[in-house]
Amino acid sequence: MKSIYLDHHATTPVDPRVMEKMLPFFTRDFGNAASKSHPYGQFAAEAVEQARKQVADTICAEPADILFTGGATESINLALKGVAGFYREKGTHIITAVTEHRAVLDSCQELEKKGFQVTRLPVGPDGMLDLDELEAAITPETILISLMHANHEIGTIHPIAEIGRIAKEKRVFFHCDATQAFAKEKIDVEACGIDLLSASAHKIYGPKGVGFLYLRRKNPRVRLEAQINGGGHERGYRSGTLNVPAIVGMGATCALYQTEAPAERHHMRHLHTLLKSKLTVGLTQIRFNGHPEKRMPGNLSVSFAGVSGHQLLREIQEIIAVSSGASCTSAIPAPSYILKAIQLPAEYAQATIRFGLGRFNTEAEMGVAATCLIDAVNRLRNQNDEKGRKHRTALACNMKNESPDCATE
Repeated sequence: MKSIYLDHHATTPVDPRVMEKMLPFFTRDFGNAASKSHPYGQFAAEAVEQARKQVADTICAEPADILFTGGATESINLALKGVAGFYREKGTHIITAVTEHRAVLDSCQELEKKGFQVTRLPVGPDGMLDLDELEAAITPETILISLMHANHEIGTIHPIAEIGRIAKEKRVFFHCDATQAFAKEKIDVEACGIDLLSASAHKIYGPKGVGFLYLRRKNPRVRLEAQINGGGHERGYRSGTLNVPAIVGMGATCALYQTEAPAERHHMRHLHTLLKSKLTVGLTQIRFNGHPEKRMPGNLSVSFAGVSGHQLLREIQEIIAVSSGASCTSAIPAPSYILKAIQLPAEYAQATIRFGLGRFNTEAEMGVAATCLIDAVNRLRNQNDEKGRKHRTALACNMKNESPDCATE
Protein backbone atom coordinates (compact mmCIF):
# COMPACT_ATOMS: atom_id res chain seq x y z
CA MET A 1 0.00 0.00 0.00
CA LYS A 2 1.30 3.44 -0.90
CA SER A 3 1.55 6.04 1.82
CA ILE A 4 -0.93 8.92 1.99
CA TYR A 5 0.58 11.87 0.11
CA LEU A 6 0.59 15.01 2.26
CA ASP A 7 3.54 16.89 0.75
CA HIS A 8 1.79 19.07 -1.82
CA HIS A 9 4.05 22.06 -1.14
CA ALA A 10 6.92 20.01 -2.57
CA THR A 11 4.99 18.99 -5.68
CA THR A 12 1.54 17.85 -6.77
CA PRO A 13 0.24 15.09 -9.04
CA VAL A 14 -0.86 16.22 -12.47
CA ASP A 15 -4.64 16.55 -12.56
CA PRO A 16 -6.03 14.00 -15.07
CA ARG A 17 -7.97 16.79 -16.79
CA VAL A 18 -4.71 18.68 -17.27
CA MET A 19 -2.94 15.61 -18.63
CA GLU A 20 -5.73 15.12 -21.14
CA LYS A 21 -5.08 18.61 -22.54
CA MET A 22 -1.33 18.00 -22.70
CA LEU A 23 -1.18 14.58 -24.38
CA PRO A 24 -1.87 15.63 -28.02
CA PHE A 25 1.10 18.02 -27.93
CA PHE A 26 3.51 15.14 -27.33
CA THR A 27 2.42 13.27 -30.47
CA ARG A 28 -0.12 14.63 -32.97
CA ASP A 29 0.33 18.37 -32.31
CA PHE A 30 4.10 18.32 -31.77
CA GLY A 31 5.02 21.51 -33.63
CA ASN A 32 7.60 24.07 -32.55
CA ALA A 33 5.81 27.26 -31.55
CA ALA A 34 8.59 29.33 -33.15
CA SER A 35 8.16 27.66 -36.58
CA LYS A 36 5.13 29.56 -37.82
CA SER A 37 5.64 28.96 -41.55
CA HIS A 38 3.45 25.84 -41.48
CA PRO A 39 0.30 24.59 -39.66
CA TYR A 40 2.20 22.47 -37.12
CA GLY A 41 4.06 25.46 -35.74
CA GLN A 42 1.08 27.75 -36.08
CA PHE A 43 -1.14 25.44 -34.05
CA ALA A 44 1.53 25.11 -31.34
CA ALA A 45 1.94 28.90 -31.23
CA GLU A 46 -1.82 29.35 -30.86
CA ALA A 47 -1.87 26.86 -27.98
CA VAL A 48 0.97 28.73 -26.25
CA GLU A 49 -0.86 32.04 -26.60
CA GLN A 50 -4.05 30.55 -25.21
CA ALA A 51 -2.09 29.29 -22.20
CA ARG A 52 -0.44 32.69 -21.82
CA LYS A 53 -3.89 34.26 -21.54
CA GLN A 54 -5.05 31.61 -19.06
CA VAL A 55 -2.04 32.30 -16.84
CA ALA A 56 -2.48 36.07 -17.16
CA ASP A 57 -6.15 35.89 -16.22
CA THR A 58 -5.20 34.11 -12.98
CA ILE A 59 -3.26 37.17 -11.75
CA CYS A 60 -5.34 39.88 -13.51
CA ALA A 61 -2.52 40.66 -15.96
CA GLU A 62 -2.20 41.10 -19.73
CA PRO A 63 -1.05 38.05 -21.74
CA ALA A 64 1.89 40.01 -23.18
CA ASP A 65 3.21 40.43 -19.61
CA ILE A 66 3.78 36.67 -19.21
CA LEU A 67 7.15 35.07 -20.01
CA PHE A 68 7.32 31.27 -19.86
CA THR A 69 10.32 29.73 -18.10
CA GLY A 70 11.53 26.30 -17.03
CA GLY A 71 10.13 26.76 -13.51
CA ALA A 72 9.90 29.16 -10.59
CA THR A 73 13.60 28.97 -9.76
CA GLU A 74 14.56 30.12 -13.25
CA SER A 75 11.88 32.80 -13.09
CA ILE A 76 13.24 34.12 -9.78
CA ASN A 77 16.81 34.12 -11.09
CA LEU A 78 15.72 36.00 -14.20
CA ALA A 79 13.78 38.55 -12.14
CA LEU A 80 16.48 39.33 -9.58
CA LYS A 81 19.57 39.06 -11.75
CA GLY A 82 17.79 40.63 -14.71
CA VAL A 83 16.67 43.73 -12.81
CA ALA A 84 20.03 44.01 -11.06
CA GLY A 85 21.91 43.86 -14.35
CA PHE A 86 19.74 46.30 -16.23
CA TYR A 87 19.34 48.91 -13.49
CA ARG A 88 22.80 48.74 -11.97
CA GLU A 89 23.54 52.33 -12.94
CA LYS A 90 20.45 53.43 -11.02
CA GLY A 91 21.25 51.57 -7.80
CA THR A 92 22.77 48.45 -6.28
CA HIS A 93 20.58 47.78 -3.24
CA ILE A 94 18.05 44.92 -2.94
CA ILE A 95 15.71 44.14 -0.06
CA THR A 96 14.42 40.67 0.80
CA ALA A 97 13.65 38.65 3.96
CA VAL A 98 15.45 35.91 5.88
CA THR A 99 12.57 33.48 5.28
CA GLU A 100 12.53 33.65 1.49
CA HIS A 101 13.01 30.57 -0.67
CA ARG A 102 16.59 29.55 -1.43
CA ALA A 103 16.11 30.61 -5.05
CA VAL A 104 15.82 34.20 -3.82
CA LEU A 105 18.43 34.00 -1.06
CA ASP A 106 21.03 32.27 -3.22
CA SER A 107 20.43 34.68 -6.12
CA CYS A 108 20.97 37.58 -3.73
CA GLN A 109 24.15 35.97 -2.45
CA GLU A 110 25.44 35.73 -6.02
CA LEU A 111 24.60 39.38 -6.64
CA GLU A 112 26.53 40.36 -3.51
CA LYS A 113 29.61 38.82 -5.10
CA LYS A 114 29.12 41.27 -7.96
CA GLY A 115 29.00 44.31 -5.72
CA PHE A 116 25.31 44.58 -4.83
CA GLN A 117 24.13 45.26 -1.29
CA VAL A 118 21.36 43.08 0.11
CA THR A 119 19.21 43.77 3.17
CA ARG A 120 17.60 40.65 4.63
CA LEU A 121 14.71 41.68 6.87
CA PRO A 122 13.91 39.66 10.01
CA VAL A 123 10.45 38.29 10.76
CA GLY A 124 8.45 37.85 13.94
CA PRO A 125 7.61 34.54 15.67
CA ASP A 126 4.61 34.19 13.34
CA GLY A 127 6.77 34.68 10.25
CA MET A 128 5.38 38.15 9.55
CA LEU A 129 7.38 41.12 8.34
CA ASP A 130 7.40 44.48 10.08
CA LEU A 131 6.36 46.87 7.31
CA ASP A 132 7.89 49.82 9.15
CA GLU A 133 11.24 48.03 9.01
CA LEU A 134 10.73 47.42 5.30
CA GLU A 135 10.04 51.07 4.62
CA ALA A 136 13.00 52.17 6.76
CA ALA A 137 15.33 49.84 4.85
CA ILE A 138 14.69 51.57 1.51
CA THR A 139 17.46 53.91 0.41
CA PRO A 140 18.08 56.02 -2.73
CA GLU A 141 20.15 53.05 -3.97
CA THR A 142 17.29 50.53 -3.64
CA ILE A 143 16.13 49.14 -6.98
CA LEU A 144 14.19 46.02 -5.98
CA ILE A 145 12.15 44.49 -3.16
CA SER A 146 11.75 40.71 -3.42
CA LEU A 147 9.28 39.18 -0.96
CA MET A 148 7.15 36.06 -1.21
CA HIS A 149 3.37 35.89 -1.06
CA ALA A 150 3.09 32.73 1.07
CA ASN A 151 5.86 30.95 2.93
CA HIS A 152 6.63 27.47 1.64
CA GLU A 153 7.34 25.99 5.07
CA ILE A 154 5.14 27.66 7.70
CA GLY A 155 2.35 28.99 5.46
CA THR A 156 2.37 32.64 6.58
CA ILE A 157 0.92 35.03 3.99
CA HIS A 158 2.59 38.41 3.65
CA PRO A 159 0.51 41.58 3.07
CA ILE A 160 1.59 41.95 -0.56
CA ALA A 161 -0.80 44.82 -1.29
CA GLU A 162 0.80 46.87 1.49
CA ILE A 163 4.27 45.90 0.30
CA GLY A 164 3.33 46.96 -3.22
CA ARG A 165 2.04 50.30 -1.95
CA ILE A 166 5.31 51.00 -0.16
CA ALA A 167 7.30 50.02 -3.24
CA LYS A 168 5.25 52.32 -5.48
CA GLU A 169 5.55 55.27 -3.11
CA LYS A 170 9.33 54.82 -3.03
CA ARG A 171 9.58 54.12 -6.80
CA VAL A 172 11.15 50.73 -6.21
CA PHE A 173 10.31 47.60 -8.23
CA PHE A 174 8.47 44.83 -6.33
CA HIS A 175 9.13 41.18 -7.19
CA CYS A 176 6.84 38.59 -5.59
CA ASP A 177 7.68 34.91 -5.35
CA ALA A 178 4.15 33.53 -5.58
CA THR A 179 5.14 29.90 -6.09
CA GLN A 180 3.07 28.57 -3.17
CA ALA A 181 0.15 31.00 -3.43
CA PHE A 182 -0.35 31.09 -7.21
CA ALA A 183 -3.68 29.60 -8.31
CA LYS A 184 -4.57 29.03 -4.64
CA GLU A 185 -4.94 32.57 -3.30
CA LYS A 186 -6.41 35.49 -5.23
CA ILE A 187 -3.68 37.65 -6.77
CA ASP A 188 -4.23 40.91 -8.63
CA VAL A 189 -0.91 42.32 -9.80
CA GLU A 190 -2.42 45.74 -10.50
CA ALA A 191 -4.21 46.10 -7.18
CA CYS A 192 -1.15 44.81 -5.31
CA GLY A 193 1.39 46.93 -7.17
CA ILE A 194 3.45 43.90 -8.23
CA ASP A 195 6.00 44.53 -10.98
CA LEU A 196 7.42 41.02 -11.32
CA LEU A 197 5.93 37.71 -10.15
CA SER A 198 7.27 34.15 -10.27
CA ALA A 199 5.45 30.82 -10.09
CA SER A 200 5.51 27.29 -11.46
CA ALA A 201 2.99 24.68 -12.61
CA HIS A 202 3.96 21.65 -10.57
CA LYS A 203 2.66 23.16 -7.31
CA ILE A 204 -0.86 23.49 -8.77
CA TYR A 205 -1.49 20.05 -10.35
CA GLY A 206 0.36 20.87 -13.54
CA PRO A 207 3.58 19.40 -14.99
CA LYS A 208 7.11 19.88 -13.72
CA GLY A 209 9.59 21.86 -15.76
CA VAL A 210 7.49 24.93 -16.58
CA GLY A 211 6.87 28.24 -14.85
CA PHE A 212 6.48 31.88 -15.73
CA LEU A 213 7.58 35.38 -14.92
CA TYR A 214 5.09 38.22 -14.93
CA LEU A 215 6.98 41.26 -16.18
CA ARG A 216 5.16 44.60 -16.12
CA ARG A 217 5.29 46.41 -19.47
CA LYS A 218 3.85 49.77 -18.41
CA ASN A 219 3.19 52.03 -15.43
CA PRO A 220 6.10 51.47 -14.92
CA ARG A 221 7.81 49.44 -17.61
CA VAL A 222 10.27 46.92 -16.18
CA ARG A 223 13.25 45.83 -18.24
CA LEU A 224 15.71 43.01 -17.67
CA GLU A 225 19.15 41.86 -18.63
CA ALA A 226 18.57 38.47 -20.30
CA GLN A 227 20.11 35.48 -18.56
CA ILE A 228 19.69 32.94 -21.41
CA ASN A 229 20.63 33.98 -24.95
CA GLY A 230 20.04 32.29 -28.27
CA GLY A 231 17.11 33.09 -30.52
CA GLY A 232 15.26 35.89 -28.79
CA HIS A 233 12.23 33.92 -27.59
CA GLU A 234 9.84 35.39 -24.99
CA ARG A 235 10.38 39.05 -25.84
CA GLY A 236 14.12 38.42 -25.99
CA TYR A 237 14.36 37.74 -22.27
CA ARG A 238 14.35 33.93 -22.28
CA SER A 239 15.67 32.19 -25.37
CA GLY A 240 15.03 28.51 -26.01
CA THR A 241 12.44 26.28 -27.66
CA LEU A 242 9.20 26.50 -25.72
CA ASN A 243 8.00 23.42 -23.84
CA VAL A 244 4.61 23.43 -25.53
CA PRO A 245 3.01 20.40 -23.77
CA ALA A 246 3.99 21.73 -20.34
CA ILE A 247 2.87 25.28 -21.17
CA VAL A 248 -0.50 23.93 -22.33
CA GLY A 249 -0.70 22.02 -19.03
CA MET A 250 0.02 25.16 -17.04
CA GLY A 251 -2.71 27.01 -18.90
CA ALA A 252 -5.15 24.17 -18.29
CA THR A 253 -4.56 24.12 -14.54
CA CYS A 254 -5.04 27.90 -14.44
CA ALA A 255 -8.34 27.49 -16.25
CA LEU A 256 -9.47 25.02 -13.57
CA TYR A 257 -8.57 27.57 -10.90
CA GLN A 258 -10.91 30.11 -12.46
CA THR A 259 -13.91 27.87 -11.79
CA GLU A 260 -12.88 25.71 -8.83
CA ALA A 261 -10.88 28.01 -6.54
CA PRO A 262 -13.63 28.86 -4.00
CA ALA A 263 -14.60 25.21 -3.48
CA GLU A 264 -10.97 24.13 -3.23
CA ARG A 265 -10.12 26.78 -0.63
CA HIS A 266 -13.12 25.63 1.42
CA HIS A 267 -11.94 22.02 1.14
CA MET A 268 -8.40 22.97 2.25
CA ARG A 269 -9.67 24.95 5.25
CA HIS A 270 -11.87 22.05 6.31
CA LEU A 271 -9.06 19.48 6.12
CA HIS A 272 -6.65 21.86 7.89
CA THR A 273 -9.08 22.43 10.76
CA LEU A 274 -9.83 18.72 11.04
CA LEU A 275 -6.18 17.63 11.16
CA LYS A 276 -5.17 20.39 13.55
CA SER A 277 -8.00 19.62 15.96
CA LYS A 278 -7.16 15.90 16.03
CA LEU A 279 -3.48 16.61 16.77
CA THR A 280 -4.40 19.15 19.44
CA VAL A 281 -6.64 16.64 21.24
CA GLY A 282 -4.24 13.72 20.87
CA LEU A 283 -0.91 15.28 21.86
CA THR A 284 0.66 17.64 24.37
CA GLN A 285 3.83 19.69 23.90
CA ILE A 286 3.17 20.62 20.30
CA ARG A 287 3.35 23.97 18.49
CA PHE A 288 1.74 25.12 15.28
CA ASN A 289 4.02 27.39 13.28
CA GLY A 290 3.22 30.44 11.20
CA HIS A 291 0.52 33.07 11.53
CA PRO A 292 -2.66 31.61 13.07
CA GLU A 293 -4.98 33.38 10.61
CA LYS A 294 -3.03 34.94 7.74
CA ARG A 295 -1.89 31.67 6.23
CA MET A 296 -2.42 29.18 3.44
CA PRO A 297 -5.24 26.85 4.47
CA GLY A 298 -3.49 23.83 2.95
CA ASN A 299 -0.41 24.28 5.11
CA LEU A 300 0.06 22.88 8.61
CA SER A 301 3.52 23.17 10.17
CA VAL A 302 3.63 21.47 13.55
CA SER A 303 6.53 20.90 15.96
CA PHE A 304 6.84 18.31 18.70
CA ALA A 305 8.96 18.44 21.85
CA GLY A 306 10.62 15.33 23.17
CA VAL A 307 11.32 13.53 19.86
CA SER A 308 13.87 13.54 17.07
CA GLY A 309 12.69 14.68 13.66
CA HIS A 310 14.75 12.00 11.95
CA GLN A 311 13.23 9.30 14.16
CA LEU A 312 9.75 10.64 13.63
CA LEU A 313 9.97 10.67 9.84
CA ARG A 314 11.30 7.13 9.88
CA GLU A 315 8.40 5.99 12.06
CA ILE A 316 5.66 7.43 9.86
CA GLN A 317 7.09 7.20 6.32
CA GLU A 318 5.25 4.01 5.41
CA ILE A 319 1.88 5.53 6.32
CA ILE A 320 2.11 9.22 5.41
CA ALA A 321 4.40 11.14 3.06
CA VAL A 322 5.28 14.49 4.61
CA SER A 323 8.24 16.84 4.74
CA SER A 324 10.45 17.84 7.64
CA GLY A 325 10.80 21.54 6.99
CA ALA A 326 11.11 22.75 3.40
CA SER A 327 11.46 19.96 0.83
CA CYS A 328 14.63 21.41 -0.68
CA THR A 329 16.43 21.20 2.69
CA SER A 330 14.72 18.23 4.30
CA ALA A 331 17.87 16.05 4.02
CA ILE A 332 19.68 18.35 6.43
CA PRO A 333 19.18 17.13 10.04
CA ALA A 334 19.54 20.61 11.61
CA PRO A 335 16.43 22.79 12.05
CA SER A 336 15.65 24.76 8.91
CA TYR A 337 16.70 28.37 8.50
CA ILE A 338 13.05 29.38 8.59
CA LEU A 339 12.42 27.77 11.98
CA LYS A 340 15.55 29.50 13.24
CA ALA A 341 14.29 32.81 11.85
CA ILE A 342 11.02 32.57 13.80
CA GLN A 343 13.08 31.66 16.91
CA LEU A 344 11.32 28.37 17.52
CA PRO A 345 12.73 26.84 20.73
CA ALA A 346 15.32 24.14 20.05
CA GLU A 347 13.31 21.37 21.73
CA TYR A 348 10.52 21.95 19.20
CA ALA A 349 12.57 22.90 16.14
CA GLN A 350 14.36 19.56 15.98
CA ALA A 351 11.09 17.74 15.18
CA THR A 352 8.88 19.69 12.79
CA ILE A 353 6.50 18.23 10.24
CA ARG A 354 5.15 20.20 7.30
CA PHE A 355 1.80 18.97 6.03
CA GLY A 356 0.93 20.14 2.53
CA LEU A 357 -2.72 19.23 2.01
CA GLY A 358 -4.02 18.76 -1.49
CA ARG A 359 -6.97 18.69 -3.85
CA PHE A 360 -7.43 14.94 -3.71
CA ASN A 361 -6.98 14.42 0.04
CA THR A 362 -9.98 13.30 2.10
CA GLU A 363 -11.36 13.54 5.63
CA ALA A 364 -10.58 9.87 6.16
CA GLU A 365 -6.92 10.48 5.29
CA MET A 366 -6.74 13.24 7.90
CA GLY A 367 -7.90 10.72 10.48
CA VAL A 368 -5.29 8.17 9.43
CA ALA A 369 -2.55 10.81 9.39
CA ALA A 370 -3.44 12.12 12.83
CA THR A 371 -3.60 8.64 14.36
CA CYS A 372 -0.29 7.67 12.77
CA LEU A 373 1.48 10.79 14.03
CA ILE A 374 -0.01 10.66 17.52
CA ASP A 375 1.00 7.01 17.93
CA ALA A 376 4.50 7.64 16.60
CA VAL A 377 5.15 10.68 18.83
CA ASN A 378 3.88 8.93 21.96
CA ARG A 379 5.89 5.79 21.17
CA LEU A 380 9.11 7.76 20.61
CA ARG A 381 8.56 9.83 23.74
CA ASN A 382 8.08 6.67 25.80
CA GLN A 383 11.23 5.16 24.30
CA ASN A 384 13.21 8.31 25.03
CA ASP A 385 11.86 8.46 28.58
CA GLU A 386 12.93 4.84 29.16
CA LYS A 387 16.42 5.50 27.75
CA GLY A 388 16.70 8.57 29.95
CA ARG A 389 15.65 6.59 33.04
CA LYS A 390 18.25 3.90 32.36
CA HIS A 391 20.92 6.51 31.73
CA ARG A 392 20.15 8.29 35.00
CA THR A 393 20.23 4.98 36.89
CA ALA A 394 23.60 4.09 35.38
CA LEU A 395 25.03 7.46 36.35
CA ALA A 396 23.79 7.00 39.92
CA CYS A 397 25.41 3.57 40.10
CA ASN A 398 28.73 4.93 38.86
CA MET A 399 28.67 7.70 41.42
CA LYS A 400 28.17 5.11 44.17
CA ASN A 401 30.89 2.82 42.69
CA GLU A 402 28.37 0.03 42.56
CA SER A 403 28.23 -2.85 40.10
CA PRO A 404 26.92 -1.95 36.62
CA ASP A 405 24.28 -4.61 37.22
CA CYS A 406 22.47 -2.19 39.48
CA ALA A 407 21.43 -0.20 36.42
CA THR A 408 19.10 -3.00 35.46
CA GLU A 409 17.84 -3.94 38.91
